[in-house]
Amino acid sequence: MELPNGQERAIILGEYILKNNTTVRNTAKQFGISKSTVHKDVSEKLKNIHPHLYKLVKEVLEKNKRERHIRGGLATKHKYEEMRLEAFNKA
Repeated sequence: MELPNGQERAIILGEYILKNNTTVRNTAKQFGISKSTVHKDVSEKLKNIHPHLYKLVKEVLEKNKRERHIRGGLATKHKYEEMRLEAFNKA
């Protein structure tokens, strides 16, 4: 039985997130779709289509949510390190 497009996509996205332990943002970028689409597919559609996969994906997304402040802080740190390096190279 072939699944309708939205259901098939939800499973593909869920499997990708699980396999690569990635974020909604990175998944959206990889598939060329919006973050909203990824989120809706894996948090709403997947729940009804494939409950076991939904549970596993939900754990990955919750882990990402708990760690996002750390990634944001590291990104800010990296940004200012780059700015200091550029300023040093100009001097």
